[in-house]
Amino acid sequence: MTDLPSPLPPAARSAREVADWRRRVFDLYARVRATADPAAGHRIWRRGRDELMARHPATPLLPADREHFRELPVAPYDPAWRFELPLREAEPETFAFTSGTDGVVTFERVARVEVPGAGPLDVWRLTSYGGGLFIPVRDRLAGRPGGTYGGGRYLVDTIKGADLGPALATEETDAGVGMDGAGRIVLDFNFAYNPSCAYDPAWACPLAPAGNVLPVEVPVGERYGAGV
Repeated sequence: MTDLPSPLPPAARSAREVADWRRRVFDLYARVRATADPAAGHRIWRRGRDELMARHPATPLLPADREHFRELPVAPYDPAWRFELPLREAEPETFAFTSGTDGVVTFERVARVEVPGAGPLDVWRLTSYGGGLFIPVRDRLAGRPGGTYGGGRYLVDTIKGADLGPALATEETDAGVGMDGAGRIVLDFNFAYNPSCAYDPAWACPLAPAGNVLPVEVPVGERYGAGV
């Protein structure tokens, strides 16, 4: 008689599901980066996020929302909101937030980018295990009906796989490094997405600090409310 495998303890099952979610997000962004046309990459990203949100066991959608979920409310792709920007020097600074599982999580400011027509955004690095760059953004549509999530959205979160990569080399740059020696990064606001806590209050998410609040409306990327 063959022994049946023991069921996974709930904590182990949850950890395995979250690990699989992250693995799939890393793969999704790798496919986006491998796509030459940003608009086509955006379509891949939308389909991939919709599939994860609808079907993956680690989805942040609450059961009641999952039952009627069709797709995330994402604006059509607008190439005017894609930028390849140099990373500028910024004064050292930190911010921290408290999570229920990891205690106090601290970030340090490592650079700043200037977004044409929108303003500056701080670039943060997670100081704890794993490191990683983090660029949240909060715009003037935040908290408005049909607008964006009140706490802001994420543009880059490399420890979770959300990363469009460095700018490609051109005649003016060498391997994504500008003539002024500054590293360059792709910031595409069409890929701005809501953190998990926007859908499930049980999640604790770092929100956009003061240096990541823009005084303009950012009409692209994932919206909040309708469609979820």
